[in-house]
Amino acid sequence: MSNAKPLPRSLSLPSFKNQDLWQRALTHRSYANEHPPMLHNERLEFLGDALLGFVVGEFLYQHYPTFRESKLTQLRAQLVNESQLARLALELGIDNLMLLGKGAENNGERQNPSLLSDTLEAIIGAYYLDAGFEACRQFIQTLLQSALGQGATPEKPLLKKGLVDVKNQLQQWALEHHGQLPEYVLLDETGPPHAREFTFAVKIQHQVYGQGKGLSKQLATKAAATAALQSLGLL
Repeated sequence: MSNAKPLPRSLSLPSFKNQDLWQRALTHRSYANEHPPMLHNERLEFLGDALLGFVVGEFLYQHYPTFRESKLTQLRAQLVNESQLARLALELGIDNLMLLGKGAENNGERQNPSLLSDTLEAIIGAYYLDAGFEACRQFIQTLLQSALGQGATPEKPLLKKGLVDVKNQLQQWALEHHGQLPEYVLLDETGPPHAREFTFAVKIQHQVYGQGKGLSKQLATKAAATAALQSLGLL
């Protein structure tokens, strides 16, 4: 288990005492399959999901005393949905820390909202096992404060927006700054018919802003849009 990555300061939580547990929280099934006998993070994700649901419910019950059950349920769903958790994972830099298999890496899965939210839940589960419930609760509450943002009150919670699809986000930026839509250009197509790999560039006003690869044209153009947004400092 010497491949464990150090806990980044951006996560705002103490270093894991058990580095094997930290590494497992970052390990996607695709990476574990390529590196037996490593364990993937799905069981930790299950545990983290349960902890997240409880702590968020407790937090909302205490901070929004005038809300009825239906409103609390709605707000909890908004706070723990995939888009919101993926946004938090990106803020924490988890996209750069995940251990992914080669196929997932090539498909641009580091920006996949499902993978990002799952990995954050796995980290929550791992942190509970490593540091105990109170430390885990404090970490989740820090995430909640970030999700609610400035100006949230017991009468009016203000949720930050979740992730926007990267191609839509790039399109909005291009229209706002250049008045034109991005253009996706196929650069290369390799591999056998059953496993083609595509490489696309995305251009705005004939300037290349990013390139991406994928096992489908959709995944490759999404990866190119992600690279463009990263080059613009928008991701």
